[in-house]
Amino acid sequence: MKQNLHPKWNHQVKVTCGCGSVFTTGSQLDEITVDICSKCHPFFTGEMRFVDRQGRVDRFMQKMNVAQQKQAAQKAKKSGSTDDTVEETQPTGEQMSYKQLLQNEQTRLKTQTRKVEKAA
Repeated sequence: MKQNLHPKWNHQVKVTCGCGSVFTTGSQLDEITVDICSKCHPFFTGEMRFVDRQGRVDRFMQKMNVAQQKQAAQKAKKSGSTDDTVEETQPTGEQMSYKQLLQNEQTRLKTQTRKVEKAA
C-alpha cells in the first residue's frame, strides 16, 4: 500500500457559526466558519424569516432604486422637451437607426420651413 496517500484528518475541529454557536466535528481543516447552522437556520428553528446572505437583497434594492431614478429622469427629460429635439426612440420604445433619425429630422425641418413661409 502507498504511504502518505490519505489526507490528514482532524477529529476535533471547531466550527463557528455567524449566530455565535460553536460545535466540534471532524474535517481536514483546522477551523471552519459557517454562515448558518442548525441552531439558526429557519428550517430547524421553525421561524419564518428571510436569510439574507452576503447582502444580496440590499444590493438588489440599490440597483432597483438607481434604475427607478434613471427612468424618472428620462421621463422628466422627455416631458420637458420641446419640438426642437430629436426623438431617438420609436413609438414602440425601440432605438431608431441613423437613417430613421435623419428622415425624422428632415421631415421636422420641412414642416418648420413651411410654417415660417406661411407666416411670412
